[in-house]
Formats: sequence, structure tokens, C-alpha cells
Amino acid sequence: MLSAGLWAFVAESSLIVGAFVAQNLQVSRRRVGEAMGFGAGAMIGALAYELIPDSRVSDIQIWLSFGAGALVFYGLDSALERHGGANVGQTIALGALLDGIPESMVIGISLAVGGSVSLGFLVAVFVSNVPEGLSATSAMAGSNSEHNPYAIWIGIAVISALAGAAGYAIANQAAGADGRYVQAFAGGAVLTMLASSMMPEAFEEGGRVVALLTALGFAIAAVLTTLD
Repeated sequence: MLSAGLWAFVAESSLIVGAFVAQNLQVSRRRVGEAMGFGAGAMIGALAYELIPDSRVSDIQIWLSFGAGALVFYGLDSALERHGGANVGQTIALGALLDGIPESMVIGISLAVGGSVSLGFLVAVFVSNVPEGLSATSAMAGSNSEHNPYAIWIGIAVISALAGAAGYAIANQAAGADGRYVQAFAGGAVLTMLASSMMPEAFEEGGRVVALLTALGFAIAAVLTTLD
């Protein structure tokens, strides 16, 4: 259980790396947009090849879980808009949280069931989280947000670690648990966040080259998630 929590924390800790880069290096808005485009592509690749692989598309419960993830993100994001107005950074942070919890549970479940975690999946998550943390932190700074980005990302990483341990415990108690529905939930939340916030902001800040970087991010994540 401790190992599951540790692996989940490692996967999400790259959010903190992205925040450090945004806070300590002079990164132009154009470069932030390009990083967001690459990260969006990587997240779509991980979604397509790991969260909802071909072998599961005929399972109706997969799509119910996927839809639930999309609706939960949309509802929470709308609530933030109504109560003070969420900026792009806060929206991306919400997406990272809704993505990180089920993702981490899957890490814990896979460790309990198979005795190991998918290295390709871990690397894909880590790679995609760096530009996510970078872009969200930059957006928060640009909007003069009073939120401490380090506190937000560390909090998400800790919550994800607890979710990883919980996934491990659930798998030990529930025979046949493989995490497919929590993966699909994460996929719905992530895709909704990408379409509503991350990709429009990436194109606005980074320009047309973002389209190519998104394709590159997708290809790299797809290869990484199929290494195991």
C-alpha cells in the first residue's frame, strides 16, 4: 500500500516541477502555450491508449463512467465560474485533481493485481503533468490569483498518493478489480478540461505551431503507454 501511494505521488509530482519552472524561470506566454499544446496531446494519447483502450469500447459501463467524469468536471467548473469566476489556471488545476485521483487509484490497483505498475503509463502521466503545472501556474500568476500554486500542486500530489493507496486496498478486497471504470471517469474529466480550457488557451498563446506540438505530444504518450 505504501509503494502504491509513493508511485502515485511520483506520477503527480511533476505538477510541482512545472510550477517551479513557471515561478523561477522567465518563460514567455508563447512558450507556455506551446507547452500546453504538447501537454494536451500527451494527455489525449494517455487517454486513448491507457484509459480507454480498444478492448473496452464495447462495455457500456465504460461510457457511463466516461460521461460521469465529463459531467462532474463540467459541473464543478461551472460552480467555480458562478462563485467568483475560475481562471484558466484554476480550471486546469481542477482537471488535474479529477484526473489525478482515479489515475492514482489505477496505479494502486495495477500494483495490487499485477505486482507492478505500467512504466510507460507513469512516464506519460509525468510528462503530461509538467506543462499542465507550468501553464496553470502561469495563468494564476497572470490573473493575480491569491492562491499559492505550490500548495495547490502539493495538495493534489498528496491526495493522489492517498488515492493510490486506496486503490491498492480496494483491489485486495475486491476480486477482479482492474480499475477500468475509474480510468474511464478520469478520461471523461480530462477530455472535457482539455476542450474547455487547456487547448483553447494553448492555441491563443502559442499560435499555429501548437497544432504540431499537440500531435507530437500525442505520439510520444502513445508510444510510452504501449512500452510495457
